[in-house]
Amino acid sequence: MLCVSIHDVAPGTWEECARLARAMRSVAEMRLTWLVVPRYHDRVEDEHAMRRGLDAALERGDELALHGYTHLDTARRADGLRQRFLRGVYTQREGEFAALAAEEARERIALGLEWFRQRDWPVAGFVPPAWLLGEAAWRVLPEFAFSYTTTFTRFHLLRQGRSVFAPSLVYTARNRTGRAVSPVLASAAARCLAGGPLMRLSLHPPDVRHPHLVAHAQRLVERMLATREAVTKAECARRLLALSPAPLYQA
Repeated sequence: MLCVSIHDVAPGTWEECARLARAMRSVAEMRLTWLVVPRYHDRVEDEHAMRRGLDAALERGDELALHGYTHLDTARRADGLRQRFLRGVYTQREGEFAALAAEEARERIALGLEWFRQRDWPVAGFVPPAWLLGEAAWRVLPEFAFSYTTTFTRFHLLRQGRSVFAPSLVYTARNRTGRAVSPVLASAAARCLAGGPLMRLSLHPPDVRHPHLVAHAQRLVERMLATREAVTKAECARRLLALSPAPLYQA
């Protein structure tokens, strides 16, 4: 299987997200997973264009997943060097669920689900911003009816407490070094993961500002579709459940 997801979907990023979707579908008609942020960067904006676009996406078989609530890390400052790097440098303070207390994590997920409910949008999955989930947020997730979540390296089946190793292919568009190196790393990772049951490609709005990143993603998708089927993450979860727990899964 191949899962292509578009992250950080919000009114302010909608035009770039829609361009990414068109770029992927210029390679082949495929079902996408849109990772939607209800209150991106804590802003309230006109969402009419996004709502029309996502309603149309659902009609064509795409999936919408809850991608945090504000996409901002507002928890207290990290203590260890590793956490300071992950939360302050690597994610630029966007790992919203990296260090939230359980009560706050629960409230934000509930707010996000209510936002989806008000728009009559189904939701099966939760993907934390920057793929970071703190210990408290992990404890809270089973309280909700999500079938899956994803971290950077794994696809987690929440109801079964199991996961499959499937690191995401992703680009670093925010600096020159990242734009030069990340396509090379993505190609290398794709070769290493070619034998696995699942490959993931994660696209972000800034990617579309750099034509060479979009062209690389298109070539990757074209190669992967020669041997894989593009599915939504919700469909991926259903298919993984049908497979034998061993040796693919690890608790």
